[in-house]
Amino acid sequence: MQSESGVAEFVRGKGGSAHYLVGSRYLDTFRSEWFSPSHWGLALEPVSKGGRGNAWFIDDGQRSWVLRQYLRGGIVSRISADRFLFLGEKKVRSFDELKLLQELFDEGLPVPEPVAASYTRIGTSYSACILINRIQTASTMGEQLLDLESLVWRSVGSVIRRFHDHGVYHSDLNCFNILVSPGAVHLIDFDKCRRYPPSRDNVPWKANNLERLKRSIDKITPPEMSQKTAADWQQLLSAYYAQ
Repeated sequence: MQSESGVAEFVRGKGGSAHYLVGSRYLDTFRSEWFSPSHWGLALEPVSKGGRGNAWFIDDGQRSWVLRQYLRGGIVSRISADRFLFLGEKKVRSFDELKLLQELFDEGLPVPEPVAASYTRIGTSYSACILINRIQTASTMGEQLLDLESLVWRSVGSVIRRFHDHGVYHSDLNCFNILVSPGAVHLIDFDKCRRYPPSRDNVPWKANNLERLKRSIDKITPPEMSQKTAADWQQLLSAYYAQ
């Protein structure tokens, strides 16, 4: 394996058509089988809420991780659910997300610590997976939506503002990619996300990102709860713009 420089040190590995980036702290125990759901047996549990599927919790007594396989969305997924056009390693989605997560983690932003990523190339296409540490005692904002107190809504607003002011554009900011645990809020799933120069200005992309979150909340809010959710949303905005 070969070290790769950057914000954090990852170690590059290869086995056949599979390629890996592994956090150096996990190198001593690394096995390529980590990316195979069948390897984990009874330690594996499907993540059933949010997303398009193909994500699993891993808890084998030593590790508490999340394994996620990258899937395609939309009509093209009917042709190929989990394969992407290979345009060079710099555009491999799992490697991009791993490196971005480590940047954000090192900057003190509330994200899961990354573990490792892989991609397997077949001809002109590839499939990919990522491993991250699981945020304990957390569930998604979407799962808890109707029970969240105003203080939590304000915490969500403050956390999103921190990311925005660090120049982080979350390409799929929805209520199932926000984890809420006692005393903490984290963002997850940074696939295809990007960064702008850090700025506290209220630029259009920040407002558009908030609107994306609002649409996801409206989508799952029962009509009889819409008035309460609208008031809660104002609490989120109040905290966001107070930063």
